[in-house]
Amino acid sequence: MKTQFTKYQIFVISLLAFIQFTVVLDFMILSPLGVQVLEELNISTKQFGLVVSAYAFSAGASGILSAGFADRFDRKKLLLFFYTGFVLGTVLCGIAPTYVALLAARIITGIFGGVIASISFAIIADLFPLEMRGRVMGFVMTAFAASQVFGLPLGVYISNLWGWQAPFLMIASVSASVGLIAFFYLKPITSHLEGKAEKRALQHLLHTVTNPGYLPGFLATTLLATGGFMLMPFGSAFTVHNMGIPLEKLPLIYMVTGIASIIAGPVIGRLSDTVGKYGMFVIASMAATCIILYYTSLGVSPVWFVIIINCLLFISITGRMISANALTSAVPDLKDRGAYMAVSSSLQQLSGGVAATAAGFIVVQTPSGYLEGYQNLGYVVAFAILLTVIMMNRVNLLVNKKKAAKSVEVQLEF
Repeated sequence: MKTQFTKYQIFVISLLAFIQFTVVLDFMILSPLGVQVLEELNISTKQFGLVVSAYAFSAGASGILSAGFADRFDRKKLLLFFYTGFVLGTVLCGIAPTYVALLAARIITGIFGGVIASISFAIIADLFPLEMRGRVMGFVMTAFAASQVFGLPLGVYISNLWGWQAPFLMIASVSASVGLIAFFYLKPITSHLEGKAEKRALQHLLHTVTNPGYLPGFLATTLLATGGFMLMPFGSAFTVHNMGIPLEKLPLIYMVTGIASIIAGPVIGRLSDTVGKYGMFVIASMAATCIILYYTSLGVSPVWFVIIINCLLFISITGRMISANALTSAVPDLKDRGAYMAVSSSLQQLSGGVAATAAGFIVVQTPSGYLEGYQNLGYVVAFAILLTVIMMNRVNLLVNKKKAAKSVEVQLEF
């Protein structure tokens, strides 16, 4: 089994990582621009919250609707179609003159952008054997950390110079360049078209979501997103009001945490391929559980300690995501891979939204800003992580069973 990447495989990994970087940055950039958007469009916090959530919910709906078509076309063409729509939606965000126009633009961006990750993961599963997918996921998923380290500060800086629309136009121009590179240099990806898939989109979707062999993967994906999204919405408020960190120190904390995640991602990916995807997932999950239970109980702490604990927390969460995505990529059959990834992506978006909403009922902010109930949130997240470990074990057993059956088929052929 080959272990070294070819030049073309390195190109594909770099391309998908950069595409993910632009999509994640577009999703994240709106929050730090909130102050300017609220003032210039003269909207309420409730309206701004709807603009932010509109992307996630439209992305979730789009994933379900596109699942039936996900395995009927060349994956390169499908990627370019949705990425083009994403670029156009981002341009509309950059020229939106009113609240309604911005809301519509975010919905359009979510419809197209929300499907891109699932297409990228399907491409990874098509082009790379399971034994190499941990490393591939490790590199591609550093896009999340890179957007935090490089993209957000640059976006905020540009918005301070030329207004809140400017970062969206920057993202659109960079994305258009990446799209042209994909158009000219990415080869067609059509191996999945050789299998016999249902001709009707609805039939293909129903077959995928009702397949008993896929249900453990869907449940594990849902729980995976639930555990991750519950802590994030109140992370900065907890750091400032409970841990006593000055607001101006937050960029430093996020930057160092992001750099640590960028370095750790490829290492974790390689470990997933060597010690096993499920083994790496269990290790990262146990580490995350211990760190979360400790982290959510902290009070006033020095900045250096907060940086260390944040780095450890994000590295463990990154380890869970990389190993889990590498493992679940082996669940679907080739002819169902695009639909499976699209449904999984939708479940992550929707369960993440539900988890963030549920967290709001557990945590209470006092007039002083101090958060009460954050430790209870830690207990809930830890419980969700342990449930995910159990469910992911079923996924691992299914994957091993498929590998064994395939090995027998190969031996019979010879």
